[in-house]
Amino acid sequence: MNDKAETADLAALQARAMARSAPEPEPGLIVCDNLVRVYRTEGVEVQALQGLDLTVDEGEVLAIVGASGSGKSTLLGILSGLDLPTAGRARVARHDLLAMKRRERLDYRRGTVGFVWQQTSRNLLPYLTAQENVMLPMGYARIPRARRAARAAELLGMLGVADCRHRRPGQLSGGQQQRVAIAVAGANDPRVLFADEPTGELDTASGEEVFAALRRANEELGVTVLIVTHDALVSDQVRRTVRIRDGRTATEVLRPSAGTAGSGEEYAVLDRVGRLQLPREYTERYGLSRRVRLTTEQDHIGVWADDSGGPEQDAAAAGGEDGDRAPGPAPAGQDGEDDA
Repeated sequence: MNDKAETADLAALQARAMARSAPEPEPGLIVCDNLVRVYRTEGVEVQALQGLDLTVDEGEVLAIVGASGSGKSTLLGILSGLDLPTAGRARVARHDLLAMKRRERLDYRRGTVGFVWQQTSRNLLPYLTAQENVMLPMGYARIPRARRAARAAELLGMLGVADCRHRRPGQLSGGQQQRVAIAVAGANDPRVLFADEPTGELDTASGEEVFAALRRANEELGVTVLIVTHDALVSDQVRRTVRIRDGRTATEVLRPSAGTAGSGEEYAVLDRVGRLQLPREYTERYGLSRRVRLTTEQDHIGVWADDSGGPEQDAAAAGGEDGDRAPGPAPAGQDGEDDA
């Protein structure tokens, strides 16, 4: 066999090996795998995301909650194409967010995703009417000019602000501005609509109207909606709520259906390498810290407080003053165990 044939065969073998070793693509419209985002300023390093995993199915309305600094807004910035991750994988509607070039990223923001900011002033141009604001992004998507006005009127009517179409933002209430902003975000038929605290500056009644508009966009436009929020009114009204803590997905609450507040079940999230975050109330209740002991039971894993270290426990194990043996682990369901 000549050198060229050997080289071709070797290349074919390498290609097949790489194809077999490549991970199968995760199902879901949005997939984050071990996502990391590190910010460095003036010699200080801040890890905003520390190996976050998340999968969102097409057509979902998902709420993301977490304390300030947990990484939820950083995640939203990456998924919307406004920021770049440091490491890991992020895919939205088959777009690899780490591999996209500058022009691809611009097209992605214009056609694949829509965004609604918390600050109403960031969503709309003050010198344009509501209808003109909705029509503006259609030009970037090359929608024929003759169709733009009708499309804008249709969106504004669907979201209950058709009577505001000739008013400028300064003539609208905060709730009306946010509903017009949702129309702007949906003007180019995006696959995903991101909303960062969309009810954060609104009263309860206006917040309910804005959330109803997001749900209507999901149902009538078929757009997947991902909402970052502190508002329990919003997070309790979706079927799935994801909590982020310390830059990772910590828990999820799943409800039988949207709008069934208080009836959901909470789950810890297990990532690909087997890590999970136990809720703080569990770790405090059972004295879990630093390291824990695992036991395998027939239908669950037991997580026990560490009873093997420390001078006092070592002395007790050796007999102590009274010769007592160190106590064994508590039976399942009693203090000391947290079933995972």
